[in-house]
Amino acid sequence: MSVNEITETRQYLTFKLGNEIFATDVAKVREVLDLTTITAIPRTPDFMSGVINLRGSVVPVVDLRLCFEMSKTESTRNTCIVVVEVLLDNESTVIGALADSVEEVIDLEPDQIQPPPRIGTNIRTDFIKGMGKRDAQFIMILDIDRVFSAEELAVVRAPESSKQQMESKQQMEVAA
Repeated sequence: MSVNEITETRQYLTFKLGNEIFATDVAKVREVLDLTTITAIPRTPDFMSGVINLRGSVVPVVDLRLCFEMSKTESTRNTCIVVVEVLLDNESTVIGALADSVEEVIDLEPDQIQPPPRIGTNIRTDFIKGMGKRDAQFIMILDIDRVFSAEELAVVRAPESSKQQMESKQQMEVAA
């Protein structure tokens, strides 16, 4: 969906990565979790932090700061996991995204959203749906379905071996 297709007021969940504020449509957000234990998966890309157990389901967690070529997310008391639902090859996939902090849910009118900047052909900005303006501050509105390429998301999908590793670890923790 482009900025031109935003014709009504929408709600966005805002969160911080470094000093920048980002937002995503609340319809894509399943929940926000406090930072919990993340089980690392070997031989995955740097941005892939690992997986978490979300009520018995294995959910991959990515470090959005690394996706955006920022420094790795540091664990603080405000660090959280934003659980979102993204489309990959017309199939819904649940992913957790690390954020430095979650700010608030805001309403933005269509006239408060401008198209993303055109930087050039070699710089990828297709994952930015628009630039929201609130007071004197810009908010980068993400098209969460486009933040990752199809190839990157294919790696993020938890394979059966990952699920089995997670279940084995949970069984060992329960036994201890």
